[in-house]
Amino acid sequence: MRRGEKAVLALIGLVVVGGMVQSAFHVEDKHDRDIPFYSTATPEVAKQAMDVIRDNGCKSCHSLWTLKDVLQSVPAPMLDGIGAIRSEAWLYQYLSATDPQATLPSRLKKEYRMPSYAGLPDEQRRVLAKYLASLQVKDWYLEQTKKAEYEKLTGKEPQK
Repeated sequence: MRRGEKAVLALIGLVVVGGMVQSAFHVEDKHDRDIPFYSTATPEVAKQAMDVIRDNGCKSCHSLWTLKDVLQSVPAPMLDGIGAIRSEAWLYQYLSATDPQATLPSRLKKEYRMPSYAGLPDEQRRVLAKYLASLQVKDWYLEQTKKAEYEKLTGKEPQK
């Protein structure tokens, strides 16, 4: 074997051994690969709800599927996983309230607070509540979701 060939072989050997050592000591957290949010809604309910969400500009303030209108900076709670912490009945009541702040007080400035959707047709509020209730979060991420919602609404860390 020539000197150059030995050097190339040695370099390849070092790369292979280095990769094996790195993979042996690297512990991959399975949560890094998972998307923690999912929906249990039927495609029909999801489409109807997304039409209501789009038509009412909900993503101007809220993120959904971690997507938000990047031109807005309102610190509204994300909707991903909201169904894991709020029931369909609660969401319907909240969306039907003439004063949502009476149901769930907010620390946001008045112009950024959740508006009333009591004026929406009942069927739209029902489909929206059903869809939002279907937005679930995997168990390992649930505590982070609850904490984030509480902090956004109150500006305080949850008590333990």
